[in-house]
Amino acid sequence: MTHISTSRKEAGELLDDYRLERLVATGGMASIFRATDTRTGRTVAIKIPHRAKPKRNSYREAEIARKLDHPALVKVLPQERANQRYIVMQWVEGRLLREVIHERGKLGLDRAIRVAVTIADALEYIHQRGVVHRDLKPDNIIIDAEDNVRLLDFGAAREAKMNLFGRIRIGRAAPMGTPDYMSPEQIKGKIATTRSDIYSLGVVLFEMLAGEVPFSGLEPAAATRLRAVADPPNIRDVNADIPSGVQNILQRALARNPGDRYVTAREFEIDLVELLAQEAAEPLESVLDF
Repeated sequence: MTHISTSRKEAGELLDDYRLERLVATGGMASIFRATDTRTGRTVAIKIPHRAKPKRNSYREAEIARKLDHPALVKVLPQERANQRYIVMQWVEGRLLREVIHERGKLGLDRAIRVAVTIADALEYIHQRGVVHRDLKPDNIIIDAEDNVRLLDFGAAREAKMNLFGRIRIGRAAPMGTPDYMSPEQIKGKIATTRSDIYSLGVVLFEMLAGEVPFSGLEPAAATRLRAVADPPNIRDVNADIPSGVQNILQRALARNPGDRYVTAREFEIDLVELLAQEAAEPLESVLDF
């Protein structure tokens, strides 16, 4: 985790009309505070980019996220002062999927798949609107108190439809994403596509079921290089209780060649739902009954 000094904000401070209550997360690109809108008393989340992050990236994230409205996405709220370098978001009371995996080690089959189904549905929604997330991971998935799963953080997102100049600039930039969850093409510095997000969701599903990501236990740089050139291990070699149908789905989602993956997140979602129907011998538990 990165120190918050780059944002120079502390709990109790006022940021325009928002009182910062407490720091809830901080990372390499931004810090997030729980805050109160002093005009309405509403609880919100404030994302403050670190100063090292170009201002245009903050604007792009807000612009992309405000176009999206889906039950499994954390909403970005309107701002009157659009020139300020922070983003106001819906406050969701819950826990990050990262925390759940850390606490549990791994999740049950139906619980893990139902989380993946919800995120696949959210991906299908954003992909249909020309947006690629590019940084899907358990740290960007939150589970609220009412058993809802939501995807957040569009700081790395980009619109799939862009001009040639935009594509050239992205192609020359450092790869966007988190190494453990990046697709082979992202690792190689190629432009991320909707199928890159599908690969990342496959890694998240693998981790929920196995308690670790593919190629765990290796030195980070070596693991990253291996992801670019080798197929992931069979999940049944890590967790023998996983049915073969899961491995078949993961094999397709985690194919090194993007052309061998699911064409759409909807196809991935459908296969997961069908697998649940086949495996369910009794009423399914709540996915969030952790």
